[in-house]
Amino acid sequence: QASRLEELPYSSFDDDDDDGSSLPGDTAEQDPGVWYRDPPKLSPFSHCVRYLAFLWNLLFLLLGLLFLAVGVWGLLAKGPLPGGERGVPLGSDPMLLFVLAGLGTSAVSLAGCLGACRASPCLLRFFLGAVLAFGGLELLGGLLLLLARRRLRDALRNLLLLCLLRYREDPDLQFLVDEVQRSLQCCGLESYRDWESNPYFNCSAPGAQACSVPASCCQDPLENGSVPNAQCGFGVLGLGAAVAGAVVHSGGCGAALGAWLRGQAGAIAAGATTLVLLEAVGALLALRVLGDI
Repeated sequence: QASRLEELPYSSFDDDDDDGSSLPGDTAEQDPGVWYRDPPKLSPFSHCVRYLAFLWNLLFLLLGLLFLAVGVWGLLAKGPLPGGERGVPLGSDPMLLFVLAGLGTSAVSLAGCLGACRASPCLLRFFLGAVLAFGGLELLGGLLLLLARRRLRDALRNLLLLCLLRYREDPDLQFLVDEVQRSLQCCGLESYRDWESNPYFNCSAPGAQACSVPASCCQDPLENGSVPNAQCGFGVLGLGAAVAGAVVHSGGCGAALGAWLRGQAGAIAAGATTLVLLEAVGALLALRVLGDI
């Protein structure tokens, strides 16, 4: 009887195992490899690639946030006109481009940062898709510029004309027009007479600026002084061509800007190529990290 009692516990456990009534946790403890697979060990090179991808996207995230901050500051810094309305519609505000570019860059770079840090395939695939989409749009834009140069010149002319019309309504456009006229030594679109289309500089407009042009059109805005004379262009539209040509630049900015763009074609192409290469490097790093997951 004593020998039979010693065999009973072992026989009962054997019967339980044969009946298949063991708990899944017990099986997992006996053979953990069946339920839990060990994550693959990354090589030192893979760790370096992951950290580099994180820092790469972090840099572009900071740049995107900077663009976004500049755009938001530009939108908020513009005070309303005396009538209480905004000087320029929000849809045509140049600062809106900074806001959109900052939002897009920040969102994509944040996905790349989190995807590289957390090894998330979903975020990395989103990052790759966004980078490929941006690259495709850039290539498409470059092809359109090459194939539709005449339409581009017309669009640039219309943009300059719009800047002349809204010169006093938008501080950003005013700053842009002044910088172009001052650096290229030009005035107006075709000539200084184009400023007659502006409601503030037209000869029939009320106020002291009637029949005038901006001070950035003047050949010598300092007038041998140290402080620029903001009234150097007053009354120029009422003068003759010869007299006005001695005070302001008579040539238009349309031809001057076109010549400047043609001269900077190499630098523009180099900048676009650099941007595409940077995006390609970011995509390759994301692909490497995605392959190691």
